[in-house]
Amino acid sequence: MTAITQAAPMPRERGFSLPLADAGPFIALAALLVIGYLINPDFLSATNLSNVVARSAFIAIIAVGATFVISSGGLDLSVGSMAAFITGVMILFMNGMAPAYGNWAIPAGMAVALAVGLLCGLVNGLIVTVGRIEAFIATLGTMGIFRALITYMADGGTIPIDRSLREAYRPVYFGTVAGVPVPIVVSLVVAALGAFILYRMKYGRRCAAVGANEEVARYSGISIVKTRTIAYVVQGACVAIAAMCYVPRLGAATPTTGLLWELQVITAVVIGGTVLRGGKGRIWGTVAGAVVLELIANLMVLSDLVSEYLVGAVQGAIIIVAMLIQRFSKK
Repeated sequence: MTAITQAAPMPRERGFSLPLADAGPFIALAALLVIGYLINPDFLSATNLSNVVARSAFIAIIAVGATFVISSGGLDLSVGSMAAFITGVMILFMNGMAPAYGNWAIPAGMAVALAVGLLCGLVNGLIVTVGRIEAFIATLGTMGIFRALITYMADGGTIPIDRSLREAYRPVYFGTVAGVPVPIVVSLVVAALGAFILYRMKYGRRCAAVGANEEVARYSGISIVKTRTIAYVVQGACVAIAAMCYVPRLGAATPTTGLLWELQVITAVVIGGTVLRGGKGRIWGTVAGAVVLELIANLMVLSDLVSEYLVGAVQGAIIIVAMLIQRFSKK
């Protein structure tokens, strides 16, 4: 008799598929849109939604990098201070070049910002991996260092961009590509690249393996130091890209630039389905989480239900609830 065998089902592709268990942030996004419309019909206007998503782009870009760090078992509390420091260095460099090189100072300043971001990420990564210091303590220390540096550079005040560069730099935030604001386009490109690396490349699988079980990953021949260090470098690059887009919005760097961004970034990552203990990352969920946070803040402004001054409290409550859901769902 001929044996009839049933072929094993092919594993479902990761990355752009959406299992039901990972649909939470998108369901929350849809629910917020409905609630927002019921409270204030202007909430769903094209202008309002475009502004909300554009404002969320900074957190979304940084959160993409945080997804790599957290999925590899790390944590970075310095992203807000790092963004302020990078912004300050970038503006000072551009202002110094502007008299001699004009608008060419802008792309040169962007290159410097990216280099500084990569260096900051590398420093964080090496302190955590080679220095063997807990990520929470290491990045708490660099958070204070970066914030002190920008305060020193600004002499406690502000570092404004040179007037001759402001008009040429405006399109980086206020411009559009095919009708879509530039920050949204940049965040989608960063997210798509991050999703490709995390889901389709060996490095992404190594990140998840290191975050899930460090000892097993080590015995499998994966370099823990290299994998985690690269994750922090990716984080630094994402912070630099967000800083480039952020400069035209306010036109200056201050000691309060990026304040509490680390809370928003971690909250967006957790809402998006990435496990805070490591081993699982969800790029598109992270992006949805960033938009959810900005929609909640916008809804608080448009309604009288909760004071807009309590936005930080609401974000803190959200991350606590999200962590409780993760813990109980694991049990």
